[in-house]
Amino acid sequence: MALTALLIPTFRQMLGALDNWLGKAADHWVEAGRNPDDIPGLRLVPDMYPLASQIHFACFQAQEPLWRLRGMALPDGLLALRAGAWKTDEYVETVEVARVHVAGAIDLLVSLAPDALDGESERPIVLELPNGMVFDMDGDSYARDWALPQFYFHITAAYAILRAHGAPLGKADYVPHMFGYIRPGTAPAG
Repeated sequence: MALTALLIPTFRQMLGALDNWLGKAADHWVEAGRNPDDIPGLRLVPDMYPLASQIHFACFQAQEPLWRLRGMALPDGLLALRAGAWKTDEYVETVEVARVHVAGAIDLLVSLAPDALDGESERPIVLELPNGMVFDMDGDSYARDWALPQFYFHITAAYAILRAHGAPLGKADYVPHMFGYIRPGTAPAG
């Protein structure tokens, strides 16, 4: 499968789901008489990054391959998004701001040509982490072993945080894109 066909729809549909989770959680908080702007600070455990960070990281991870796989430097705005993930305790982020990050990532993804990343499977990728570790990969291994797992880690963490704190989410909210494939007449009643 070509890298564009693999990565772009995957990132786009899951970021769309994340946006829906945030909307659903905010509505639930309002109905319960709670402040929805408390949502971005939620965590699963005390030593874990909060939801706001998970959203920053997910948006970063969805956009990072668009640059790396084309041999381009990461733009300053994208680096700032990642840096913000490490500092969400230092400022207050609202649900609306989090949703703006998600919308920006989706907008970039849909703006790409249908073959934007194709032909980059063998491009050498040097991934330098802030802790000093350096990974050498090709485009395929970068997409398979780094980009997708990192993205799904943060998307799943965001889902788990919202669910653990009472957001009315279920499996159908996690994979709403699957309803596009449902065979007519096979959906459960009710």
